[in-house]
Amino acid sequence: MKRRNLFKLVGYGGIGLATAVGKTHSLAAIFDPKKSNLPSYDFASIKVDRLGVEKERTYHNAKLYTQNLDDWQKLSMVHIPSGKFIMGASSQEKYSSDRERPVHRVKVKDFFLGEYPITQIQWRKVAKLPQINRELKPNPSHFKGDYRPVESVSWLEVREFCDRLTAHTGKQYRLPTEAEWEYACRGNTHTPFAYGETLTSELADYASTYAYASEPGVAYRKETTKVGSFMPNAFGLYDLHGNVREWCADPWHENYHGAPNNSKTWNKGGNKSWRTLRGGSWANKPSHCRSAHRSGYRESLLNRAIGFRVAMNL
Repeated sequence: MKRRNLFKLVGYGGIGLATAVGKTHSLAAIFDPKKSNLPSYDFASIKVDRLGVEKERTYHNAKLYTQNLDDWQKLSMVHIPSGKFIMGASSQEKYSSDRERPVHRVKVKDFFLGEYPITQIQWRKVAKLPQINRELKPNPSHFKGDYRPVESVSWLEVREFCDRLTAHTGKQYRLPTEAEWEYACRGNTHTPFAYGETLTSELADYASTYAYASEPGVAYRKETTKVGSFMPNAFGLYDLHGNVREWCADPWHENYHGAPNNSKTWNKGGNKSWRTLRGGSWANKPSHCRSAHRSGYRESLLNRAIGFRVAMNL
C-alpha cells in the first residue's frame, strides 16, 4: 500500500521534494517483534511556527514490524521506544481544559503501534475471520475507499476486531491505552501539536476553516482521506491529528485526578460504558486535534468521525 522501496515526502511551504531512504525489507517478510533484527527506515518530519510556515525539518529512524493479513494485505506496526513524558496540557495551552489536567509524568514501556489507522480493506479482511464474541459488518464506513480509515465502528466492534486478529496471528493485538496514544502522538514534543505551534491543511485532514494560531484558514475537505496522505510525526506515525478520532482502551475519566504514572489501561473508576477518544478528525476544529485533547464516547455507539489503530506488546 505504501511506497516501501522509495518514497517522496512533498516539500512543505514551497521547499520542494525530500527523499527518504528506502525501507530495507520486503512486505512479505514476517519478523519476530521480540528480536532486534527488525527492518528500519528513515523519514522526515517538520515543525511549523504560529503562521503554519515550516521552520525546521528533522530526520528520524524507526523500526517496523509487518503482519500479513493475507497474501496481499499487510498491517505495519511501528516500534515506539520506551520513555517518560508529561501527559496533559497546562492552563497556558490555548483551548486546553480541565479534562487534560492535572498534568503528570508518565513512564511508558516500548510497544508497537499501527503506522496508520486501520483501513477499510484491512477491516474487511479481519471481519471475514471466525467470530469470537460478536458479528462484524464488512463495510461499515460512511466514506468509502479501501485505503481510507474505517469509521462508524463502535468500541465493542473494535475489540472484536482485535480479538479476531489475535486469534488469527497468535500475537496479542489490542487498543492502545490513552497514555500510550498521547506519548506516541507527541513524539517527544511539548507543543500543542506534534508539528509544532499549530496545524494546517497540508499537515492533517481536519476542519481547517478554523485557525488555532495565526495560520490562514482554508476550506476543509469534509470527509476522510487516504491514510498516510500527510507527513508523519517524529515516531513515524501518520494521521494522528486528523482523519478520524481513535478509540483507546481506557474507560472514560473526566480528568486526570488519580491517574496512574505508567502506561497501563486506567481501569480503576471512570465510566466503563464510555471509552476514551484521542486525536482529531476531518470534522474537528484544530483545538480538538491537539496532542493533549481528550473526550469520551459511549462504547456501543457509531460515528463517521471515529476509527482506531491497533497496538501490540513486545
